[in-house]
Amino acid sequence: MAAGSPPARMECVLRGACAAMAAAGALLLGLSAQTKTVLFIQRKAVPKDVQALWVLIVAASAAAGYHVVQLARCLYMSRLGVAGGGAGCRRLSRGITCVTFLLDKGCAYMVFATTVAALQACFVGLIGVEALQWSKLCNIYTRFCEQAAAGMLCSMLAAGGMAVLSAFSDRELFRRRRPGSSSAGDGGARQCARL
Repeated sequence: MAAGSPPARMECVLRGACAAMAAAGALLLGLSAQTKTVLFIQRKAVPKDVQALWVLIVAASAAAGYHVVQLARCLYMSRLGVAGGGAGCRRLSRGITCVTFLLDKGCAYMVFATTVAALQACFVGLIGVEALQWSKLCNIYTRFCEQAAAGMLCSMLAAGGMAVLSAFSDRELFRRRRPGSSSAGDGGARQCARL
């Protein structure tokens, strides 16, 4: 993608939004806690009580960090503009494009899978499972459940944005692989400016 082109700007905006939503989801889940007194005993609900929530916090934090790094790369490349370079730069750029493609896909799958797993685990707390004698917990820890729901919503929105971003990576990778693409014969000047 040429630096400063509409797809490049859109990618920067999407990466920023994904980083913000993933970080918001991780923070909402990570900081959610509620203490209640049940039968004269104080009990505290924290995300570590539900293993799937803890995994989602780690996955969303990692995804937010990844997208911040990728956003910095996008902004750097848009500032860099068109730079000169040869075949070595073209090969490096293709390698970075392949790695970005794989990481974008992996990040989207990881956040989506962990969010769905956390959502499934939290439904048990919301409605209970009578057959296993698991009682409802969200009627006791209401604030904790509401905050967890908001965190999972942010994570799900981040996963949706990451799926769109992976489509950008697909487009960039397969545009470079096409035999008649401009990257095959432009002397490498625009190649180094695009990642």
